[in-house]
Amino acid sequence: MTGPAPQPKFRRDYQPPAYRIDHVDLHVDIGEGVTRIGSRLSIARDRAAAADAPLRLDGRAMQLQAIRIDGEPVPESDYSVDAEGLTLSAPPAAFELAIEVDVDPDANTALEGLYRSGRILCTQCEAEGFSRITYFPDRPDVMATYRTRIEADAGRYPVLLSNGDRVDHGTLPGGRHFAVYEDPFAKPCYLFAMVAGDLAEVADTYRTGSGRDVALRFYTDHGSENELGHALHSLKQAMAWDEKTYGLEYDLDTYMVVAVGSFNMGAMENKGLNIFNTSCVLASPDTATDGDYIRVRDVVAHEYFHNWTGNRVTCRDWFQLSLKESLTVFREQQFAADHGSPGVTRIEQVRMLRDIQFPEDAGPNAHPVRPESYIEMNNFYTITIYEKGAEIIRMLHVILGHEGFTRGVQHYLSEHDGGAVTIEDFVTALEIANGADLARFRLWYSQAGTPVVTVRDDYAGGRYRLTLSQHTPDTPGQTDKAPLHIPFGLGLIESDGRAVDLGERSLLTLEQPEQSWTFEGLSARPVPSLLRGFSAPVRVEYDHRTEDLAHLLTHDSDPVARWEAGQELALAAMRAAVSAYQAGEALPDPTALIEAVARLLGDPPADHELLAEMLTLPTERRLADQYAQFDVDAVVASHGHVKRQLAAALQTRVEDFLTGPSAGGYRFEPAEVGRRRLNAVALDYLAAGDASGIDALCLALYHDADNMTDRMAALQALRDRPGPARDEAMAAFAERGRGHALVLDKWFSLQATSRLPGAVARVAELDADPRFDATNPNRVRALVGSFARGNLPGFHQEDGAGYAWLAGHIRQLNELNPQIAARLVTPLAEWAQVAGPRGTAMREQLAGLAGASLSPDVYEMVTRALDQPA
Repeated sequence: MTGPAPQPKFRRDYQPPAYRIDHVDLHVDIGEGVTRIGSRLSIARDRAAAADAPLRLDGRAMQLQAIRIDGEPVPESDYSVDAEGLTLSAPPAAFELAIEVDVDPDANTALEGLYRSGRILCTQCEAEGFSRITYFPDRPDVMATYRTRIEADAGRYPVLLSNGDRVDHGTLPGGRHFAVYEDPFAKPCYLFAMVAGDLAEVADTYRTGSGRDVALRFYTDHGSENELGHALHSLKQAMAWDEKTYGLEYDLDTYMVVAVGSFNMGAMENKGLNIFNTSCVLASPDTATDGDYIRVRDVVAHEYFHNWTGNRVTCRDWFQLSLKESLTVFREQQFAADHGSPGVTRIEQVRMLRDIQFPEDAGPNAHPVRPESYIEMNNFYTITIYEKGAEIIRMLHVILGHEGFTRGVQHYLSEHDGGAVTIEDFVTALEIANGADLARFRLWYSQAGTPVVTVRDDYAGGRYRLTLSQHTPDTPGQTDKAPLHIPFGLGLIESDGRAVDLGERSLLTLEQPEQSWTFEGLSARPVPSLLRGFSAPVRVEYDHRTEDLAHLLTHDSDPVARWEAGQELALAAMRAAVSAYQAGEALPDPTALIEAVARLLGDPPADHELLAEMLTLPTERRLADQYAQFDVDAVVASHGHVKRQLAAALQTRVEDFLTGPSAGGYRFEPAEVGRRRLNAVALDYLAAGDASGIDALCLALYHDADNMTDRMAALQALRDRPGPARDEAMAAFAERGRGHALVLDKWFSLQATSRLPGAVARVAELDADPRFDATNPNRVRALVGSFARGNLPGFHQEDGAGYAWLAGHIRQLNELNPQIAARLVTPLAEWAQVAGPRGTAMREQLAGLAGASLSPDVYEMVTRALDQPA
């Protein structure tokens, strides 16, 4: 990197702001190219601050036009401006500061602050984007009320929106108009939002439990309004659920959601005006899969739940990010379980942790749920902060019970309403509300890495003894980890399939390095069902007997433990194949797995979606995670071998799951979702087993499909099968994507993840496709992200071309959109986990990036990746 290296910020250095800002008056004058933003800030020095304390205001990519204190111009000698902000050397104790700046949203490809997305002007301020709008202390503990006036050309921008409720609007000379919004709730600047554009509107009303009518307003590009119905319905479900479950009612008169095509995140919970990535709000049977419908439902709920857990009570500083995100993710997970299959919902959460978060915990990007330092805050919007953080909240829910946990959350919100607080404040509120001591539990927030729980057991004379021991591996900057408070779900299954009644001991509490429990009065050795419900985010090491795993797969009543037994059987078969491959031997047949799955199909669960999950093999990523360094060729070959063998053995059984479109048309409801999911699994196995006539069958199913879920199932089955059927279906799908960005993203992703030969050449051709747009994060994720994360053999092509291709995109996006560029570093950062010359080639690409001029976002990710030992 050229120039001085960016310096980290440390949690230990936190100091409260020297100045308080009670009110913000914004005047946004949208012009051609340049937008002028005037701000009037009501400021008062904190009593604890020194009388001569300077006032530092953050600001980037803007031109200062005027600055006044109490109406008088500020002499140039009393302030200074640099590339990161503005400093007033010795302002009064209390004053009004007026600033005018010019910004250019059309040139803002970083998609932070005020920027253009198609014909819409919109904002994204979390984490530190407000400093691209005006000079301001861009930190979450500076909370103010906002009044926003927007002026724009009425023809080009007929819709003007901001936080809160609209209090005034009207026409102006020259074909312009204005709108004024007031938000009565003090908020940090990261929750500010503004939108201007020519948008279609879908309106509805929600009546709260107290009898207030809330106006619901959804906005999107003209022509897409018919895809907003599911999101609107989901919002009303979330509002009702939060009232019923937590006693929380919405607090404004209007709730608005705007769909934006270019957005770095999934969605943003700005107070009263949520801005959403189109992929998280638009859905119709013709454009969205069941998975998309679920994602829209849950993301809409997530952002709504933030109104209390994130907005009314927010973070003191960004080290506390998980305070708002993990609690809201857990609330979203509760909502999802109540509106779908609870078992499948939990399995999907566990799979995400296993495939993505556990490897993050084991690699160079490992960090505590509450980090101690960062260079660029955008890099800490990680699965550890969100999903592992939610698992910590889930453990608190398990430990305290539903009533105790809910009581604690209500106490937390009541005690800190309108405040910017810390994780300690949240845990303390739970303790106070329940008379609990969570001192040891707090270590979950400060220790990085995935704990390992080793299980030993023995049985003799009717007595079963279970011993659990725990340790957490070293992670960058952390060694010698202390024991954690781990709630460990346990079941004991007898030989006839019945569960032993364990009472309170169905949940063990592991707090010491090693603890033992004894269970008496058993007639035979039971089969242990371990970590039921995935009660803690840990790895379990236990020498399961093959017959015990098959027994659990058939008889366990806990969906997660039952699914996990099948995963372990499959992983055992795959590991055996890896060993044979590396020894140059014939790959063994997965006989035990085939027999266990055949028994499962003889008495399947009634929930077809759960059955589909149980039939879905562990991913290549999870197989690779079984090794300190993995052999790419061995993992790919072994995973494919086991899948083909299983598919061939079960062909006639899975054919029974094939179904056509429902007679009543597409319905998003649990039974239909399960039917379509099982149909997709059946097609996948038939394709893997090269069943006779499979290409023609998939092509027919593609053309007959009346919904995107069935259509994508056929395409996924054809994706890796060269021939006229694949060509016809892919061409038809590309045509279907014409004019619909989210459908075209699916087409790009299918191409990028195809295992057909020439993967790097294929994605390079897609680079040059005029439909590929490097400034659109969704399109980048569809092509570049899908290839690097979802095409193991293609990305790890032996000549290193996949690594070079990704590094080229990182360089390009470093200039356009540093946030997205930084997230693409992660696949290369796994170089130390990849065995042989491939790992070396990955590191060489990172070293080449380190020699370039990098944004702080990318610099932090690259240097962290290079610092790990080989």
